[in-house]
Amino acid sequence: MNLSQLFLDTAARQPDAAALRLGDLTVSYDDVADGSARVASLLAAHGFETGDRVAVMMPNLPQFAAIYYGVLRAGGVVVPMNPLLKAREIAYYLADSGARMIFAWEGAASEAQAGVERTPEHTGAVEVVTVAPATFGELLGTYEPTDAVVARAEDDTAVLLYTSGTTGQPKGAELTHANLARNVEVTQTDLLQLTADDVVFGGLPLFHSFGQTCTLNTALSAGATLLLLPRFDAAAAAEQLATYGATVFAGVPTMYAALLGLEDAPALPRLRVCVSGGAALPVEVLHRFEERFGCPVLEGYGLSETSPVASFNKPDRERKPGSIGTPVSGVEMQVVDADGTVLPAGEIGEIAIRGHNVMKGYWRKPDATADVLSADGWFRTGDMGRIDEDGFFYVVDRVKDMVIRGGLNIYPREIEEVLYEHPAVAEAAVIGIPHAELGEEVAAAIALRPGATATEDEIRAFVKEQVAPYKYPRVIWFVDALPKGPTGKILKREIDAPATDAGSTA
Repeated sequence: MNLSQLFLDTAARQPDAAALRLGDLTVSYDDVADGSARVASLLAAHGFETGDRVAVMMPNLPQFAAIYYGVLRAGGVVVPMNPLLKAREIAYYLADSGARMIFAWEGAASEAQAGVERTPEHTGAVEVVTVAPATFGELLGTYEPTDAVVARAEDDTAVLLYTSGTTGQPKGAELTHANLARNVEVTQTDLLQLTADDVVFGGLPLFHSFGQTCTLNTALSAGATLLLLPRFDAAAAAEQLATYGATVFAGVPTMYAALLGLEDAPALPRLRVCVSGGAALPVEVLHRFEERFGCPVLEGYGLSETSPVASFNKPDRERKPGSIGTPVSGVEMQVVDADGTVLPAGEIGEIAIRGHNVMKGYWRKPDATADVLSADGWFRTGDMGRIDEDGFFYVVDRVKDMVIRGGLNIYPREIEEVLYEHPAVAEAAVIGIPHAELGEEVAAAIALRPGATATEDEIRAFVKEQVAPYKYPRVIWFVDALPKGPTGKILKREIDAPATDAGSTA
């Protein structure tokens, strides 16, 4: 098998249909297929061998798809990289993956070259191919397209997806052809129910698993059109959704909050389903979005290591706001304690996942793999959660985000849900800060809606009325915006808390 075949089969059926749209530019399925065939020829001309790793450092541009499928059809392994990475980080990715070539967007090419020069000599020469929209087509035109698609085993690695590295250096999750192909299948048929008539909004970064599976691979497998947006901007996204009649929107919670923040957002009558993942979607944001835009929001769950989709609220069944739904077809989930014992409904423990979506392991890190992946295939996610009597799962928080105040466990998401109910709050993040006597204190960083006002005391009192006395945030501060990663997920590790007198918050 080969993951690229999902797209190539569609291109053979409907070569002239619109595969990608970037503003006024439309790229047909045949154009993407031809580009991928020429990329495969380029790799062959450079001595490329089956299983070689190729880095792709691109924003959401049409060339990404041609390169992605070109590497796959040549039998290679795609190493997606954020185009905002700096030389030091690039050098790590290249050295760790052993990539022989990097396709770098023109705006990142100089940084990529600097990263190559910092790569240890023992890793071998790494060639930089600059991808400039004005000249990349000419470069590919010098290579004859190949019809070949290298056959790969189901368990062969297709994509080496580096985790965000919240603790230590990023690790490369080995996602196989079978992992990704099966995840595309369940996303397309079970969740989105895509057809060739659909128009999918592609504002999620394609170098991330959510964007790759739920927008690029799923849309182009179904024959739909993917709207590309190189960098998410709420106003630009709303304009695209309306202008091109998007039917499917896939986003992270901060994207939903940003669209709600638009005062004059257009109506979106063709939008039939929205999906949210990447982080917990506050229930208040879900309700406000559905009320304003008249479209159901289905919340799901997954990680880079699970290709990524593991569970979802299904479109044709009961859904529960605040829940991440039930496992997708062929996937099992359970809640376990520290010893791996399965916990009953209602009790909080760590979510574990087993199924066709779980990675092969971390690239060249057997110890790290053994830490999270059991011999019988259960992957420990690091997320705290619970299951209800109907089999619906709920994420309570990341294990490492839990605040322990005076020996009592506090889950930030619970407090954030309350904060989002305040009419002045646009974004909120709750973290633990050191406290001399209690160990940790509950603190909240808040971004207000445009034109809204609120005081620390007002916010504090609002939360205090709705949670136990030990849970409400004693320390509150306001920011213009919260730090976010490439997918728009709020990065708590980059939040700088103000200096406080630790003893004064008890």
